[in-house]
Amino acid sequence: MATIYQVAELAGVSLSTVSRVINGRKTVNPELREKVEQAMRKLNYRPNSVARSLASSRSDSVGLLISELDTPFFGEMMQAVEATLRAANKHVIITVGHNNPEQELDGLEFLISRNCDALIMHVEALSDDQLRQINQDRIPIALVNRVVEGLESHCITLDNEMGGYLATRHLIDLGHTQIACIAGPGNKQDAVKRLEGHKRALKEVGLPFKASLVYEGDYTEVEGVNGFKWLSRKTANFTALVCANDWMASGAISAAREAGLSLPEDLSIIGFDNVLFAHHLFPKLTTIKNPIYQMGEMAASAVLQRVYRQKVVVQNTFIPELVERDSAIPWVQK
Repeated sequence: MATIYQVAELAGVSLSTVSRVINGRKTVNPELREKVEQAMRKLNYRPNSVARSLASSRSDSVGLLISELDTPFFGEMMQAVEATLRAANKHVIITVGHNNPEQELDGLEFLISRNCDALIMHVEALSDDQLRQINQDRIPIALVNRVVEGLESHCITLDNEMGGYLATRHLIDLGHTQIACIAGPGNKQDAVKRLEGHKRALKEVGLPFKASLVYEGDYTEVEGVNGFKWLSRKTANFTALVCANDWMASGAISAAREAGLSLPEDLSIIGFDNVLFAHHLFPKLTTIKNPIYQMGEMAASAVLQRVYRQKVVVQNTFIPELVERDSAIPWVQK
């Protein structure tokens, strides 16, 4: 099998000239281009990804380090990243960090060892200092759903505080004053911001924030069940429940129905993310749209812009939207 070095030797040109021809650069002299193309035809040479990497000092591959594989949320993100990069003739290598510092570092080292040109990361366990050091000293990164001071232009994120505010404000506007909350993990930036938005909406209308009406979950469906049961033991007075993601809202709906409640007449519930199954629940889930597909596209575009010097527009911050369905209705005193 012919090599790029043999092409250069037969054509009587430098390796860098062959590189420019392989990568479609327009700066090559037409006469030299013809010599390279003739040599490629004579040797039946077909440039592969390794040859392109040797010629351009790029692997044309991007690493994707995400938290989990088993949720629609990350499925949408992976699909968006892969589609955007494939359209630019780049490839994606995926690994998972499971929100664990050792596993995130292991995944990082794995992707770097595969000669990725850049990394797109949805990580929670790595510290801000570690992320700044990785971007400065090792490999360019783009971050999804996280803001790191000093790397703001590398971050693609949702205004989670606004999302939390919109969810609770919607319930308030429906007449609810006793609003419980199943929050996300206190060590996750997005969960903290969503809870801050919940508090802001309560404060805005003079409603007190009560710790007895907040349960900290872990974004899983079973924690939606546990959260509803815990809140019910603490107080039976809440008429509405805001959940930090749709999985926990789904669990809460199941637990409420098992407890004999009629939904949404006895309890209004609102989720967050607007994942695929949200409109299949009964009642159909009112939720906050988290445009993770578009954020995945933007993370890939940020890499194309920063690493591959492509002229693309990058949007760093997305604004959440309320998606009204059937699970939240006006409160009627009984």
